[in-house]
Amino acid sequence: MNYYNSIVDTIGNTPLVKLNSVTKGIRGTVLAKVEYFNPGNSVKDRIAIRMIEDAERRGELKPGGTIIEGTSGNTGFGLALTAIAKGYKCIFTMADKQSKEKIDILRAVGAEVVVCPTNVAPDDPRSYYSVAKRLNREIPNSIYPNQYDNLSNTAAHYEHTGPEIWRDTEGKITHFAASVGTGGTISGTSRYLKEQNPDLFTLGLDTYGSVFKKYKETGIFDPGEIYPYLTEGIGEDILPQNVDFSVIDQFIKVTDKDAAIMARRLSREEGLFVGWSCGTAVHGALEWAKDNLTDDDVLVILLPDHGTRYLAKIYNDTWMKDHGFLEDRAFKTARDIVRSKNGASQLTTIAAGVTVSQAIQVLNRYAISQIPVTDENGHIVGSLTDSTILNRLIDDPAVKDHPVSEVMDKPFKFVGLDNTIDALSSLIDRDNKALLVRDEREQVHIITQADLLAAMTN
Repeated sequence: MNYYNSIVDTIGNTPLVKLNSVTKGIRGTVLAKVEYFNPGNSVKDRIAIRMIEDAERRGELKPGGTIIEGTSGNTGFGLALTAIAKGYKCIFTMADKQSKEKIDILRAVGAEVVVCPTNVAPDDPRSYYSVAKRLNREIPNSIYPNQYDNLSNTAAHYEHTGPEIWRDTEGKITHFAASVGTGGTISGTSRYLKEQNPDLFTLGLDTYGSVFKKYKETGIFDPGEIYPYLTEGIGEDILPQNVDFSVIDQFIKVTDKDAAIMARRLSREEGLFVGWSCGTAVHGALEWAKDNLTDDDVLVILLPDHGTRYLAKIYNDTWMKDHGFLEDRAFKTARDIVRSKNGASQLTTIAAGVTVSQAIQVLNRYAISQIPVTDENGHIVGSLTDSTILNRLIDDPAVKDHPVSEVMDKPFKFVGLDNTIDALSSLIDRDNKALLVRDEREQVHIITQADLLAAMTN
């Protein structure tokens, strides 16, 4: 008889499928590594079994123990399947931006789910990272696999995903592309493939609001790059140990909207019902391929998960319209505001070292009531508003001769281009008088309360 002892024995050996429709005009052969053929419908099944079995070998996880992990959903599902096969309990922490389907699926397989706020710093005690670590400290006989820094993540892909791609392409692969979150998938797979062919090119796909692209290009971890985005499972506001930048040749950023539309195209045109970050990977890889692939090249794009995780989001027309991702949209977006101003929203800044009197002159000259403050390297380090200046001058008139650095407020928040007006308006308050956004050319623009009012009435 031909059967498996448990569901986790079916993990791996996912197929390569040629893309035919979305690749029109692209030279070479473009193949998708379709990871939703894993039993948990995602690439994360591979690392789940590896992290748990490595923990067992080290004696860290004993019978009847509890697995506690921070997850965007897919790793949690893989861990839950492993826990069922091996008799463990599971508790997962998730950010509240994750789809309801992911939460429901995890609870359906017996896991406890703790939902945490998205827009807090990683070290904030409320973040899903911090809550998972706290629960691990409090619950006896529990482990925190920590997919971000656990190198079993990378090892799973080095030992399995990379060899599968090399085998199935008969060593003809020339380019590999994958979206980057914890970094284990792209790093482990790329390292193996580059050992077989040192000339292989690896493309990492990032999202706006994430730190990876700038860090790869400059070596600088810039908190100013971090702002809320919608795409799930990729991008980070930290640098996981599993991200090996030395085996990733280039990063490209993809917007939430472009990723969502491409995921829907893959479903309708290729019959691949895939998740949101799959759209990120394919859109970014094909944009890059237009100018770089030759007829003899073979590009493999890894598709991480299945579309069932996103039925209420990118596969729901109402949700897509409300977020400005379909043409007959209900709400305008930050992108629309920037375009409507024809470049007038491009940033005017002031140096932290100038005096308050000089700052007042700049505000008056440009007829503005708020302005970002920069350091000597041009990095945004604060903000200044006319109300702040007025209050400080009333308290102490001598403040006019002090440097702006002594009176400035915290920097304005960055937001994504595809954030809708309703989301933008919720972020502007008495402590945050304006918002900043980077366009596709990496130019920074400012969005004020007046801009939002104009967009709502025009």
